[in-house]
Amino acid sequence: MVNSSDGLTVALDITITDDLENEGLARELVNRLQNLRKQSDLNVTDRIRLSIVSQAKLDKAIRQFENYICTETLAEHLNLVSALDTSTSIDVNDMIVQIFIEKV
Repeated sequence: MVNSSDGLTVALDITITDDLENEGLARELVNRLQNLRKQSDLNVTDRIRLSIVSQAKLDKAIRQFENYICTETLAEHLNLVSALDTSTSIDVNDMIVQIFIEKV
């Protein structure tokens, strides 16, 4: 996208790359997990274990930004699993994600 005004020209590349999309998904996941931590009455300093039901699109973002996700949510373990017996559903960018949070 290019725009000019009063002798000044600005060009922006607004292409959403796979890396940008994955980062956005990871950030949205962290936001939802932080909300879930609050709803679960976890203390700000409580360490957790996360289990998330695998979904191809989300798995890529989780793998690429696993350290970020774990650091932000205080997760000592993050496991991608095929199914969960007990879970909570969260919406991450129009994907329904099954997740289980356990205090360590």
